[in-house]
Amino acid sequence: MKCKNIWAVYFTPTGTTKQVVTAMANAAADAMQLPVNHWDITLPKPRREGKQFGESDLVIVGTPVYAGRVPNVILKELALLQGCDTLAVPVVCYGNRNFDDGLIELRDILETGGFRTVAAAAFVCEHSFSRTLAAGRPDDRDLQKAWTFGWKLGYQAEALRQKWEDEGRWPVPPIQVPGTPKPYRGYYQPRDRKGVFIDIRKVKPLTSDQCDGCGICAAVCPMGSIDPDDVQNFTGICIKCGACIKKCPKEAKYYDDPGYLYHKEELEAGLTRRAEPETFFHF
Repeated sequence: MKCKNIWAVYFTPTGTTKQVVTAMANAAADAMQLPVNHWDITLPKPRREGKQFGESDLVIVGTPVYAGRVPNVILKELALLQGCDTLAVPVVCYGNRNFDDGLIELRDILETGGFRTVAAAAFVCEHSFSRTLAAGRPDDRDLQKAWTFGWKLGYQAEALRQKWEDEGRWPVPPIQVPGTPKPYRGYYQPRDRKGVFIDIRKVKPLTSDQCDGCGICAAVCPMGSIDPDDVQNFTGICIKCGACIKKCPKEAKYYDDPGYLYHKEELEAGLTRRAEPETFFHF
């Protein structure tokens, strides 16, 4: 059965993962002469609905990497993505440090959900903590690489599906990517100069007097944790995704926690090299 639909699926609090996945999906659509469907799973409601994909779909699934892994807060909801021998592509975006076990974890989630992973990619995007670490990425160079990846993906997906029909069985194993197979490594833990673990899990942004109560921060929070009637009030967890800070038109959201700021500054000072996208195909 030939592919009939391409799906771009993304968890994208600051919008960067969407840019990468969309470029890939559009290029694959051009190569295969197919329409592109978008499903944004950033906000709680659509994420919790789940979706079933069929044999005629090609699904590109993108998430950011937090602490070297797929964000743990969306693991159960990613499991609601279900395929039926559906061709799929795991894509992770990371803030210039490393994607660690994030890509292999996302691949395994898709394979467990009934998908056949035909390719994979890891791209660099502006770090969620910072405006200077990997600033402005994905940039034009990155998006051109995403387009090239998507174009090649379109042809390879068709070739694999034809080989599958000819041989009567799926012809390749799950796409091979860097990382530690289960059990995965633990989440990356920032440390201070003495090697002491910096725990920022409960840290939440503050709100300055510049806030005019517009409610954008509440609307974009992927956890639904900001009270729209009082945006200084957090009703749930903060995953440090940067959405409320980077999308506030008044720049009214900020962190003042010393551990958070130390970790942010260490990342900015130590990761000045330009990490490049990595892509993975069967052949």
